[in-house]
Amino acid sequence: MNVVVTTGWLAENLSAADLMVFDASWYLPLEAKDARAEYRRAHIPGARFFDIDEIADPETDLPHMVPSAGRFARLVSALGVSNATRIVFYDQKGLTTAARGWWLMGLFGHDRAFVLDGGLPKWVAEGRPIEEGEPPAATPGCFIPNFRASRLRGLGDLLQNLETGAEIVLDARSSARFRAEAPEPRLGVPSGHIPGARNLPYQELLQPDGTLLPRAALRARFRELGIDGSRPVVTSCGSGVTAAVLTLAMVYAGLPHGALYDGSWTEWATRPDTPKET
Repeated sequence: MNVVVTTGWLAENLSAADLMVFDASWYLPLEAKDARAEYRRAHIPGARFFDIDEIADPETDLPHMVPSAGRFARLVSALGVSNATRIVFYDQKGLTTAARGWWLMGLFGHDRAFVLDGGLPKWVAEGRPIEEGEPPAATPGCFIPNFRASRLRGLGDLLQNLETGAEIVLDARSSARFRAEAPEPRLGVPSGHIPGARNLPYQELLQPDGTLLPRAALRARFRELGIDGSRPVVTSCGSGVTAAVLTLAMVYAGLPHGALYDGSWTEWATRPDTPKET
């Protein structure tokens, strides 16, 4: 399935009336970078900022959890999105957090969303134009959500899966964090993994220029981990962001969409009632 677009395609279609481009960049607290400030410094012409910490559930202490359908619809409508809008997400690292925006749109029923393969670094490396500052206020759109619960998993679902083993849990974090050989980037969160989970650091699915591996190479990498479409997959990571890169790559490779554990390791690791493996 074509869930990514190339920099060349975006350059040719950037002025299309039904197309919106969003910078969905986000940084871990320890990275000490302000994604919105970086957006103001340099972004693709006409792009707006998609704040995954704002387009989230404000009633939980967990980071950027999925918001209610009403909150999501209100916030993306304010950004100018309607159900007919084509959307391209990118991020400032290449392909790290943009997939979260793509996944959120699909979760709420919008299939006209894509990710820019290679993101802003590839765009800049090719000498394409950039802008700075804030864009003018958006003309509000009207987005009507269609929530797809089958694409989302919560704590209870993962606890039940420990008993049934019905779904493969695929963790996008680094192998060192997964094996508890390196600390988590969030203070107070121990390393380790959900019992039975399999590890596939999302960076292993990317080429040196930040674009996804070819489809055949992706399928081969997933197959090494026993993922061939015969069992459903739930992706996870630190806080539900890079897990979406795994989901994006699976769909791009022609595998079933699967689901995403939104609380991910941050929720699981900080609960006293969840088993952990190191």
